[in-house]
Amino acid sequence: MSRRVAFVADSDAWGGAEVYLTHLLRRAGEHGWTASLVAAEPVAARFRGMPGRRATVPLARHAQRAPAVRAALADQRPDVVVVNLVDPGSNAAAVAAALEVAPAVGVLHLVGDTGTGARRSGLAALYQRLSAVLSPSAEGRDQVVAELGVPASRVRVIPNGVDVPEVPRGPAGLGVPRVGALGRLTAQKGFDVLIGAVRGLASGGIALEVVIGGAGRDEAALRAVAAGLPVEFRGFVGDVRGFLAGLDVFCLSSRREALPLVLLEAMAEGLPCVATDVGNVAVAVGGDAVVVPPGDPAALAAALTGLVTDPARRADLGARARRRAVAGMDAGLMARRTFAVLEQVRAEAACPAPC
Repeated sequence: MSRRVAFVADSDAWGGAEVYLTHLLRRAGEHGWTASLVAAEPVAARFRGMPGRRATVPLARHAQRAPAVRAALADQRPDVVVVNLVDPGSNAAAVAAALEVAPAVGVLHLVGDTGTGARRSGLAALYQRLSAVLSPSAEGRDQVVAELGVPASRVRVIPNGVDVPEVPRGPAGLGVPRVGALGRLTAQKGFDVLIGAVRGLASGGIALEVVIGGAGRDEAALRAVAAGLPVEFRGFVGDVRGFLAGLDVFCLSSRREALPLVLLEAMAEGLPCVATDVGNVAVAVGGDAVVVPPGDPAALAAALTGLVTDPARRADLGARARRRAVAGMDAGLMARRTFAVLEQVRAEAACPAPC
């Protein structure tokens, strides 16, 4: 029996949430689904080459209505719609459009402001109509249950997954250790905290290089703060594996995340990682990465010092990270869990009463 799923990417910039969709699009057929995509103009081109039909529509994020999203979904005639949610409120118009076409599932990638009063009530009413809400983090699950009143039975935590390479590239083994970070250049990612940590390391005479990949609205400010430090900005990175291959240590300095794919990709490559305690990061990495409080340059500096000055520790932590990634961070596992939820939603919609 044919099963049709349409994914909605209502995003204004490419990031981990969009990479997440590519994993599901590429694996839909393995699970008996025919996939299609409705993508907002700012990210649509990056989905080129993905299986299935694609429709490009105007960005609806923060809008009141999304008629183009609704029309594109109706044309694709899905059994289930999956809407990528950047945060709880910004994609509400796309959710409403999806609910007019088919049973809908929301994937909440980041917690955020759900508003107050009438705004929260309206958002709660919308979320409560979703057949399921998925989140990579317990924090996301707890927010939609506590603040938006979605029944806990309809909210699932499904950890993110990545393509785990058969042969990891591991630490680069450079004479001067290179620390890398990757993401949008916004306050959320905490690159200013990383730069603050680097300032402390440099003043203490610790030799290292830092490369930051990504683009964003805070680039000029970050470059100014990093002036005179051993920090290089690489701009947008299209080849993530190539970027990671040039590193000895990976650093996630974010102030807010669910479970970022780039951290999992770094672990899958066998890189030792330092990450902030945000979202489900500490649960996912266990003892196989160094976890520090967010927004704390001193703690981040201490963690990085322990790795850049100790090659043996880097090798050990990188090997442990790789083993953890192989055991439980593969995108195939994430896809299997996700499509199982979609099948349940489809079956319940087809037979709402006991069959």
